Amino acid sequence: MYIPEHFKETNSERISALIEGNSFGMLVTAPDGAPFVSHLPFIFDRASGSKGKLLCHMARANLQWRHFSSCGEVLTVFQGPHAYVSPSWYSSPGVPTWNYAVVHLRGKPRLIESESELEALVEQLTHVYESHMPSPWKPDLAGERRTKLLNMIVGFEIEITDIQAKFKLSQNLLPEGQQSVIEKLGQSSNQTEVAVAKLMAGESNAEF
Repeated sequence: MYIPEHFKETNSERISALIEGNSFGMLVTAPDGAPFVSHLPFIFDRASGSKGKLLCHMARANLQWRHFSSCGEVLTVFQGPHAYVSPSWYSSPGVPTWNYAVVHLRGKPRLIESESELEALVEQLTHVYESHMPSPWKPDLAGERRTKLLNMIVGFEIEITDIQAKFKLSQNLLPEGQQSVIEKLGQSSNQTEVAVAKLMAGESNAEF
């Protein structure tokens, strides 16, 4: 990913927050040079290894998991809030642009082949994504239902080897220009644009 120095994000807390707040990411492989992408919900285990680990599963019918044995590394992409920025918001001449935050993670995939490990992964993913529900659903993994479900999916983890984060938030503008963009986006009825304004303002409660 092309990252000018002033858009490079290195703060691990902000990077982790973006991944966790936008955990429905893209898994990219390139068998024989042809890109293949799956859109999947991930869990980011930031405490595992030196750079963290991603956990996920996909349908067994999705043959992307077969790429793992030959690809060496895979790419995952997590897109945060983004918004159009009009040059009419500047006091001096400018050009149209787009503000956004995105994280690219490269890593080594490993299939989870143990049934007990796979079952634990399903339960962990369910807990994470059901935790905000008034009455969280719990998987009933027993008997034939358990066998059928686990046979329909492939679990995997990705040991992260490289993290690239780009938070393009008008850092190339003078302070008054940045403030103008924050005010315009903050007044929007679009909550994604408001999220960009909060991110630019460095608010601790900025939602990704």
